[in-house]
Amino acid sequence: MPYKIFLVEDEVTTREGIRDNVDWRSMGFELCGEASDGEIALPQIEAAQPDVLITDIRMPFMDGLQLCRIVREHMPWMKIIIISGYSDFQYAQTAIQLGVTEYLLKPVSVEDLQGVLARLAVALDQEKRERAYMKRLRSQLDVNIGLLREKFLLRLVTGGESSISAIEQSQQLGLNILAPFYQVILLEARRSDGSPPFDYDACQRIEKLITGLVSTNVDALLTKKGLADYILILKGESLDQMVEEGPFLADLIRAEVERNVGCELVTGIGNPQQRLGDLHRSFAEAVANARASREELGTDGLRKLDHAALRAFLDNEPPEAFDAFFEQQIAPLCEASVQSGLLRHYVILDIVLAVSQFISELGGDPAQVAGTDRFNESFVENLKTGEQIRAEIEQLFREAIAFRDTQVNRDRAAIIRQAKSYIAKHFSDPNLSLHEVAAHVNFSPNHFSAVFSSETGRTFREFVTMTRIEQAKRLLRTTRLKCAEIAYRCGYNDSHYFSMIFRKNCAMTPQQYRVSAKINKG
Repeated sequence: MPYKIFLVEDEVTTREGIRDNVDWRSMGFELCGEASDGEIALPQIEAAQPDVLITDIRMPFMDGLQLCRIVREHMPWMKIIIISGYSDFQYAQTAIQLGVTEYLLKPVSVEDLQGVLARLAVALDQEKRERAYMKRLRSQLDVNIGLLREKFLLRLVTGGESSISAIEQSQQLGLNILAPFYQVILLEARRSDGSPPFDYDACQRIEKLITGLVSTNVDALLTKKGLADYILILKGESLDQMVEEGPFLADLIRAEVERNVGCELVTGIGNPQQRLGDLHRSFAEAVANARASREELGTDGLRKLDHAALRAFLDNEPPEAFDAFFEQQIAPLCEASVQSGLLRHYVILDIVLAVSQFISELGGDPAQVAGTDRFNESFVENLKTGEQIRAEIEQLFREAIAFRDTQVNRDRAAIIRQAKSYIAKHFSDPNLSLHEVAAHVNFSPNHFSAVFSSETGRTFREFVTMTRIEQAKRLLRTTRLKCAEIAYRCGYNDSHYFSMIFRKNCAMTPQQYRVSAKINKG
């Protein structure tokens, strides 16, 4: 497609000579309009949106420089060629300041103008390729960010992220996950016979409907568990809000999907949780309740797993203690679950999620360490007897404990010294993150966060803040640098935020600290 050119020239002879004697098409251009002055030209230029503007300087009503100023402000991409019979340097200087591409003196020959157009065609072709490349790059980046967000949210609800790591990762991914209450809703699309809708077009329509219903809700985060299974994480300010809005939203989505796609949407709602780290429990309940909806079987009377006891066992006990722990804590749950596929799925999923969270906090990948990803729906369905359930849970626990023991034997003190040294060298970087330091000491972010807090008595963020504040105090005592410069040297791009953090930690502003330091020194 040829590039469009608009010509503005008050001298009729010159305008017609340019219009009629240049072979626009062979140069890769087309003349999309012409005018005798800038005032007449401007509305036509706005309508035509040309790629190149050719204009004289000296014209009545609105001259070429005035026209260039308006065009540059509202259509900055446009290339501008100025032609003028005046060689006064002031005009050329003004044209350069306006970003004019070419400045030609009259009389302008066809050869001169075609030479300029040839250069412009090359530049426009290059810009076109760059825009296409950037468009593909942005599209790819959007897709990658979307996939990273989906995977992160899936790890979050399955217990694969510690709270500290989840908060940091969510900030990097542009997600706001902080709230007083959390709740998980599971949405499973099924055909009328109860089987998944493997029709790809139907799945796409379902996803588009669900996304459209929740995309404007800042308190709803959506991810996928399968081709037609969706997980909705809801945030809320109060328990009453969660109890009311969760079922309402689930019913709304179900009604819209069933009305527009013609398949059933099974929903499962977990109980609200106050801690981000307990989100996996709401997910386990949502899974169980979704199955209850399919099987019309309730779970109100189901005895709950004692998560505190399970965690204490994984933290402290040897594998040989499994038999006693199983008989006391898990066996009663297994006895009830043998007769019900729903209860069996609920119990085992709850245990697997708890073990996954334990391994993740130690820095491991649950799927690699204990093969937790094998506990899918079909696998659990094939566990028909109590002996089979017991054997699988024992294997899961033994692998988790073995991994725990290998991690405990690592030299934590050396790791912390290495991390502190790295922080001391890089605290001025405002982008310094837990992930960066964890990678430096070859720890996973989850495990490093837990070890760092345990060994130092402070969270990673608290320690970095303390390091920066101590450096700021030193600079305030020993230099005359302005607070904004000190903030920058200590890793804060925003001086107001720096002052707020300083006051929070030192009970005075940076200026007050500098004055008090001088008084004490004097």
